[in-house]
Amino acid sequence: MSRWRWLLADQLGPHFLDDDAQRVLLVETRSLFAHRPLHRQKAHLTLSALRHRAAELGDRARLVRADTFREALTALGEPVEVVHPPSRAALAFARTVDGLTVLPPRGFVTDRADFAAWADRRRGQLRMADFYRYARGRHGVLRDLPAPGRRPRNRTPVEAPPPPPIVEDDIDAQVRRDLDRWQAEGIRFVGRDAPRRYPATHAEAQARLTHFLDHRLPAYADTEGVLGDGDGRLAHSMLSSSFNSGLLHPEPAIRAAERAGRTGAAPAAAVHRFVRGLFGWREFLWQLYWYFEPRYRGTGWLGATRPLPEWFDRLDADAVEARCLADVLAGVRDTGWAHQTARLTVLGNYGLQRGWRPAELADWFRRSFVDGTDWVMNATVIGMSQYADLARIDSHPWAFDGAHLDRAGAPCGGCRYVPKVTLGDDACPYTGGFEAFLHRNRERLAADPRLAAELAERTDPQRRDAVLAQEEKRGDEAP
Repeated sequence: MSRWRWLLADQLGPHFLDDDAQRVLLVETRSLFAHRPLHRQKAHLTLSALRHRAAELGDRARLVRADTFREALTALGEPVEVVHPPSRAALAFARTVDGLTVLPPRGFVTDRADFAAWADRRRGQLRMADFYRYARGRHGVLRDLPAPGRRPRNRTPVEAPPPPPIVEDDIDAQVRRDLDRWQAEGIRFVGRDAPRRYPATHAEAQARLTHFLDHRLPAYADTEGVLGDGDGRLAHSMLSSSFNSGLLHPEPAIRAAERAGRTGAAPAAAVHRFVRGLFGWREFLWQLYWYFEPRYRGTGWLGATRPLPEWFDRLDADAVEARCLADVLAGVRDTGWAHQTARLTVLGNYGLQRGWRPAELADWFRRSFVDGTDWVMNATVIGMSQYADLARIDSHPWAFDGAHLDRAGAPCGGCRYVPKVTLGDDACPYTGGFEAFLHRNRERLAADPRLAAELAERTDPQRRDAVLAQEEKRGDEAP
């Protein structure tokens, strides 16, 4: 008889099993939710996906509810194997359990040894664009689809039909009752409960992917760099949680997008953007997480040492008057999600300007987003968004003023702040914060062409002192 295969909560797709007779162990533990406050909808999705997978597998699966994972594995009393866990902490734990065999990773296209060989040859800074070019050639991705031409900067996103709704069932109802009970017993969550918005099964995720490829992919390229798109979901795939929970494997999705480009069902720009995110950034972030040494999380090149303020940590959008930040934070509170442009230019940008601790911000993203995982947020937030890693994965900090956000479509109209104003009662906190960030980090940012040019325009010492004093007074209060 085959060994038990322990499926973690982000290994729930069919590609994590070897055959239709394999015995499966699934484990629920309250300690996962008691350690740090998770978004309520993230907690619901995690439990719902585990329980739905157990129901799908029937007698082949054993769903164990235990105080700890070790307790569940010990009680089983038989040899168990697990696909390589998605975090260093989980891998370290797995290696301490007697009788537990760790298998190679699944759910990615690039082999880890292949990436390490590529990265070792670079001997320095690693860039996604370079890796993407290499990986496309190695795996023959987008080989016969022409590169898209330059697209106009100011374009109106095309309306796209919404994704098929999720229909909750009895499993979701029980999950909600359990979470209500746990909350009454003292386990804290952030964000608001709501009907489940994201797939918890492979079938639901596949239906969402098919709908996206057929109906939303053609308009996907027009969402790039756009902030203001109504409900924040215009033509986005909304599939990140499905890929990160292992419900979907990226390779079939990449090949399906390629076919859409070849047949003319979607423009080359949309196909390239989708594949670049899935086969470029996603693969790159996973590999970087394991390639870099663990102390990567402790880097802090810009000297950011301020803790996350309470209003931000608890998603208190009602305390915020700056409309762009209030809208994005409310979206996270209500849905556990925001598109990548909002994450970088509104949320991450604000933390960067204020000097918040990068590791705390990465942890906040992991807990507050339904697709939040250590391996994504580690490099995305600490390296890319907060520029705290000596430019190892990105060449510039994602720092922008209010005028940039206004051009990107932020809901500046009707905001009490004025995007182009730096000083005074009407000063946009992003514009004042951007200039204060430049002055505080003048020497560190001198090598960045864009920011060096911005600094060259800001040489008046009286203005500099006024901006720094204003933003210091604003501090970490909700803007």
